[in-house]
Amino acid sequence: MITRLPPGAFFGQSRGRFEVAGLTFAESAYTAGFDIPAHAHAHAFFYLVIEGTCEETARHGTSTCGPSTLVFHPSGEPHANRWPGAGGRAFHIEISQTRADNIREHSVVLDDRNEFRGSMAPWLAMRLYREYCRPDGASLLALEGMALEVLAEASRRKVPAPERTAPRWLNQARELLHDRFAEDLPLGIIAATVGVHPVHLARTFGREFGCSPGEYLRRLRIEITCQRLAMTDAPLAEIALAAGFSDQSHFTKTFRHFNGMTPGEYRRRLRSR
Repeated sequence: MITRLPPGAFFGQSRGRFEVAGLTFAESAYTAGFDIPAHAHAHAFFYLVIEGTCEETARHGTSTCGPSTLVFHPSGEPHANRWPGAGGRAFHIEISQTRADNIREHSVVLDDRNEFRGSMAPWLAMRLYREYCRPDGASLLALEGMALEVLAEASRRKVPAPERTAPRWLNQARELLHDRFAEDLPLGIIAATVGVHPVHLARTFGREFGCSPGEYLRRLRIEITCQRLAMTDAPLAEIALAAGFSDQSHFTKTFRHFNGMTPGEYRRRLRSR
């Protein structure tokens, strides 16, 4: 049985909401181990993982979304979610059907589920979230403009989701990377932990996720550092070491590769008005 949610409705504890010009902005908090049954939303929406890890199951299979991951769902698409560990928070950007139809007259609009990691779309969504958290007299106008930027960038950069369900051991390998992201895990250790040959792990991982386990780990570290740059004032060196980078120089080089800017510039731009 799939629950059909009305416009503007989200599971979890509401942390507030704004509505403007056919767009709804809302934040939800989730307790440890919070399970969301199979459901579908009346309108298309994005959600940005602000804190914690969300496991989502949809027609493509199951994926794990860490901090700063941006996920898009078209209207009516069934999916289920789980927030393991300590729970977490998500920021939602819902687009009414009327607004989506209006946008579609002038531009391409996403029609399939997509995930965005370590790219401009999550960066724009995080900046939108900061505007949401610090409202003033111009916030509704700013929120509308930023939401359209997110939609435009995501439509331009959409990445096809895998169509088949990944084997259980592969999901376990990915979970291991999430649990121990600050460690330099050799491929052999990961393979031994999930009970497969390293060559088979590397080949299957690349086919399912479009990158090697090492590249996935680097992307994961960047996602986590993006969240910490946005939500804390911790020194760059501290953020780098906590995420598993050997030093601040290594962190800066990798961060620039993924985001086209240094961590310091990312933080300054995110917080500028």
